[in-house]
Amino acid sequence: MFKLAFLYLGAAVLLPNSVFGLWPIPRNLQLGTTFLKLASSFDVEINFNDAPQDLLDAVNRTKVYLETDGLRRLVVGRGQNDSTAIAQALELSHLTISLSSTIAPRSIAEEAILPLGTRSESYSLSIPSDGSPATLRADSTLGLFRGLTTFTQLWYDFEGVTYTYQAPVKIVNDTPAFPYRGFMLDTARNFFSVADIERTLDAMSWVKINMFHWHVVDSQSFPLDIPRFPELAAKGAYSSNEIYSAADVNDIVSYAGARGIDVLVEIDTPGHTAAIADSHPEHIACNQASPWSQFANEPPAGQLRLASAATTKFTTELIYSIAKTVPSTLFGTGGDELNTNCYTQDAQTQADLSSSGRTLEQALSLFVQSTHKSLAALGKTPVVWEEMVLEHNVTLPETAVVMVWISSQHAASVAAENYHIVHAPSDYFYLDCGAGEWIGQDPTGNSWCDPFKTWQKSYTFDPFANLTEAQKPFVLGGQQLLWTEQSSSENLDSIVWPRAASSAEVFWTGATLPDGTARDVDSALPRLHDIRYRMVQRGVRAIALQPHFCALRPGKCDLMS
Repeated sequence: MFKLAFLYLGAAVLLPNSVFGLWPIPRNLQLGTTFLKLASSFDVEINFNDAPQDLLDAVNRTKVYLETDGLRRLVVGRGQNDSTAIAQALELSHLTISLSSTIAPRSIAEEAILPLGTRSESYSLSIPSDGSPATLRADSTLGLFRGLTTFTQLWYDFEGVTYTYQAPVKIVNDTPAFPYRGFMLDTARNFFSVADIERTLDAMSWVKINMFHWHVVDSQSFPLDIPRFPELAAKGAYSSNEIYSAADVNDIVSYAGARGIDVLVEIDTPGHTAAIADSHPEHIACNQASPWSQFANEPPAGQLRLASAATTKFTTELIYSIAKTVPSTLFGTGGDELNTNCYTQDAQTQADLSSSGRTLEQALSLFVQSTHKSLAALGKTPVVWEEMVLEHNVTLPETAVVMVWISSQHAASVAAENYHIVHAPSDYFYLDCGAGEWIGQDPTGNSWCDPFKTWQKSYTFDPFANLTEAQKPFVLGGQQLLWTEQSSSENLDSIVWPRAASSAEVFWTGATLPDGTARDVDSALPRLHDIRYRMVQRGVRAIALQPHFCALRPGKCDLMS
């Protein structure tokens, strides 16, 4: 149990620096210098009726983290110099959480899937320095969950005592700068277990990432079981053990929702669909064509015959069948890296174009409109890759969301077309870059998006770069992405964490820190160390950012130190 209490000592003498571990840093924050420890009987009290089960579960997880994190401060001595202050510290007996509204509360999961821009994630947190109860208040259970996440990051362990050294703490109306803060995982190039995904969702929630973009299928494999189309996974998955069943999808969506995360499923079309040929070769052009480099961006080649009425009907029914099973208001239909040579060489596509009298672009537009109409029938908004706006003459709904991935410089061009943007630029946010070439027979090759994207690079991203004032409202947020040509369960954690946390702060905190200064890597690094060490304590194998020596001595390993 807990042995904590607040201590009223000036920290200037005892603390070698003012490092604290909040990530993302709240937009409004006041910290003191008083020590406080958790009482052995510390509890979280819910000050309203009918609390939903996922909030009760979140409270229980909060108490478990406080009791088991066991994270010692990242200072020389790992908190040894705090021992006297801890011994004299006052105790915090409980945290009271309450809702501003008297309306029956919705669950965290229900709040998490509301349309972007309508979700309430803000919270206010107060931890007095005199040992009186701490309070957490929000307008929604989702906001309470975000506040609980912040609360757990304030505490450290020394010889079994859980304490903070920065009371009083006051956070007023901490709310995200952007509604979309995401992470994308590709589960088609290599398969990831449900446990892998759920562990990733846990880590996402710890840094307030609220969107899981699940790129579930691609040309390499089709691991998603769809009751109406069971043959797709049966023949397109790597094995019967590497398939996400309908129950698996439901478990992932439920697990994510309870952690304040919306699941955006993507079925990339019409490109990146070669795996469909294993069960429906009639719908795929240039299937396994060689050399693949003339027909696709990576092997294997194969694209949906978008000019075929039968293929358009098949794809529309496929999208509808999946989209109706997931609760998010967003659904990804892809649209990237369409290889026109594939269609030029495909006799069936050429015959379909000839008989209809349409151009390839006209056929593509009708194909996309058909799939998007099925989403509209479900009340869902399509999410597409940037080529659908910048490279093709396709009719999209005004509400469509566009992922800008090829270059950060392309955001302005998408905004100029009046579409909402999610930043996903390869020059900042691709986590797979810099690992070397994975294509065989290319010993001197490197990854196409070299160099490696460090956390410092992604942290410097400016969501409003090159945008006019009129275009800025089109930015919904952004995400870091992991394409998994060279990733699997064995290295998932170390490739993603803690780098993916960098964009979480970019899109939660915004351009300025709570003291009004510009967000910068110097002040961020000690805090990112802190959340990385906390992740490790919780079972996520996040990679070290620097030698341990540096983590304990902020600034000593800077370039000009």
